[in-house]
Amino acid sequence: MFAPLPQIEPRIVQRPIVQWPMVQRPISTVVFGKGERFAATAPLLIIGAGAAGLCAALTAKEAGTDVVVVERDATPAGSTALSAGLIPAAGTKFQRARGIADTPQMFAADIARKARGEADPALVNAVAVGAAALVEWLAERHGLPFEVVDNFNYPGHSAMRMHGLPSRTGRELIDRLRHAAELNEIVILTHSAAERLIADPDGRILGIEVVRPDGSRERIGCNALILACSGFGGSPDLVRRYIPEMGSALYFGHPGNCGHAVMWGRALGAQLAHLGAYQGHGSVATPHNILITWAVIMEGGIQVNHDGRRFGDETLGYSEQAVEVLKQRGGFAWDLFDERIASVARQFEDFSDAERAGAVLGFDTVEQIAQTIGVPAANLVGEWNEVEKLKLIGGRDRYGRQFRAEQSCKPPYYAVKVTGALFHTQGGLAVHASGRVKRKDGTTFPNLFAAGGAAAGVSGSIAAGYLSGNGLLTATALGNLAGRAAAEQLRR
Repeated sequence: MFAPLPQIEPRIVQRPIVQWPMVQRPISTVVFGKGERFAATAPLLIIGAGAAGLCAALTAKEAGTDVVVVERDATPAGSTALSAGLIPAAGTKFQRARGIADTPQMFAADIARKARGEADPALVNAVAVGAAALVEWLAERHGLPFEVVDNFNYPGHSAMRMHGLPSRTGRELIDRLRHAAELNEIVILTHSAAERLIADPDGRILGIEVVRPDGSRERIGCNALILACSGFGGSPDLVRRYIPEMGSALYFGHPGNCGHAVMWGRALGAQLAHLGAYQGHGSVATPHNILITWAVIMEGGIQVNHDGRRFGDETLGYSEQAVEVLKQRGGFAWDLFDERIASVARQFEDFSDAERAGAVLGFDTVEQIAQTIGVPAANLVGEWNEVEKLKLIGGRDRYGRQFRAEQSCKPPYYAVKVTGALFHTQGGLAVHASGRVKRKDGTTFPNLFAAGGAAAGVSGSIAAGYLSGNGLLTATALGNLAGRAAAEQLRR
C-alpha cells in the first residue's frame, strides 16, 4: 500500500561551514524595535525542523502559505529522532482495521486522569480530537505507513492507540516528514541557529536573527512565527532550577534543547506554565545508553535494585519511574524478563541494538541471574517466585500492581542494567488550543505560536502526569493546529 522511503535529500539549504562547537551558545534574547531591516522575509517562519515544526510547515503549506523553517543542525532530527516515533491517536481507521474500539473522548479522559486534572481541558480536547485526523492525513496525503502497536499496551492508556512506522523509530518518522517537506517545496535553512527574536514594543514578531557556526549573522523577517524548538532539557541550569530531582540525571534528549522558547517568552512577557513537568524514562541501558522499551515491563517483567528487591509498581509509568530508579543505591536497577517478552520488545530497533551491544544478558535460571548481577540470591528468588505466583492467580502485589496469568515467565530469562534519564521537558509557553501563545494576562500575542516542547503540554506539572506519547502528541497534533491557525491568520 505504501511505497518505501526514497533515498533523496529534502529541500534543505545547507551552509558549507563547520559544525557547531561543543559549547553552549549565549542564551537567546529579544530585541524590541521598529523599522528593522531584514535580508529576506517569509510569510511564515518556523524555528525547529522536528516533528512539531515539520507538521506545522506541511499544514500551512497545504493551506497556501509559503513557509521557511530554520534549523540549527545540518540535518533535521531533534528530539523526534531520539524517540520511538509513536503517536497516540484515538478512533483511527488503523484501529478500526484491528478491531480496537476507541474514541477521542476516551483518549482525552486518559490524558486528564494521568495529569491529575492539571492540564488545560481545551488543549487536551484539541489534541485528543486532532490526533486521529493528523495521523490519517500524514498517511493519506504524505504516505507515512502507520500501523497500530497491538501486541502490548502502554501505561495509562485505556486502548491500544500508539501509531508507529515499520522500524518503530523516531528517525524514520523525521526522515519521512523531511521527505514530505521536499515534495512540498518547503525550504529548510540548516546550520542556522535562531538566537534573537525581533519584535515591536507591543509584542508583534517582526523577524528573527540567526547565527551560523562561523559567527556570521542574518536577519529574516516574517508575518507570523511558530516556535517549534523544543524545551530546556539540554540546559543544566534550567533543569536544576525547575526540575531539581533530575539535575544530575542522564540527559537523553537533543543537546540543542536549551530553553530558547522559555527565555524568549519570559522576555516578551508570555505566560509560562508547568515548568516542572517532564518526560523521564526508567529504563535506559547503562553504560550503553540505549533505550529499553517499557514493553519489557508491561508484558510482565519487573525491576529490582542492588539488593535484588523490587521497589514499586513499575506499571504506573516509565516517566515517573526514572526518579524511582535514580533513588536506588548507585542510581541503577535491573530489568528482568523472559524470551516471550523479548520477542515483543524486538519490534523496536533500540532493543535489538541493545542485544547487539551486549546489554541484554541471558540466563537459564533466576539463581544464575543473581550470581551474575551480584545481588543476594535469596532476595531475588523470593521476589521472582512471589510475582510468578501472583500471575497465576491474577493477583495484586504489595505495591498495588496487577498481574495476569498470560504474563508468566519461562526460561530463558534476561537481565538488563538500566538507569533513569531525562528525555524532554513538558513545560513551556502557555498556548491556546490553536497554538497561539498567551500573555501573562491571558490575551494572546498578535502573530506568535508555539508547538511541541516549546509549548506547555498536557502533562500537568510533574513527571507522573506524563501519559505515554504526550511528547509526540503535542508535537504533531499541536504543530498541525498551529500551522493551520497561522495560515488562516495570514490569509486574513
